[in-house]
Amino acid sequence: MKTKSRQPNSADAQIGESIRAHRLIVGMTQGDLARKLGVSFQQIQKYERGTNRVGAGRLPQIAKIFNIPIAALFDANANTSPGMS
Repeated sequence: MKTKSRQPNSADAQIGESIRAHRLIVGMTQGDLARKLGVSFQQIQKYERGTNRVGAGRLPQIAKIFNIPIAALFDANANTSPGMS
C-alpha cells in the first residue's frame, strides 16, 4: 500500500520565513543552524523556502536554539527578540 505524501502549504512557508528571520536576527548561518540540528544546510534551505515541512519534533529544537517560544515560529507578527516568551 502506497501512502500519499503531504505537500507543503502556506503555513509551512510562513514557518520557514520565521525560521529564516530568527536565524538572521541571531546572526547564525544556515550551516550553523544545520549543525545544531544535525541536518544538512540544504535541508535548512528547504525549510526556509517552505519546500520541505518542518517536523513537529524539530520545531521545539529550533525554538530552543533561538531561545523563543514555539508559538513564535507560527506567528508572522511575533516579537523576534531573543528570550521573549
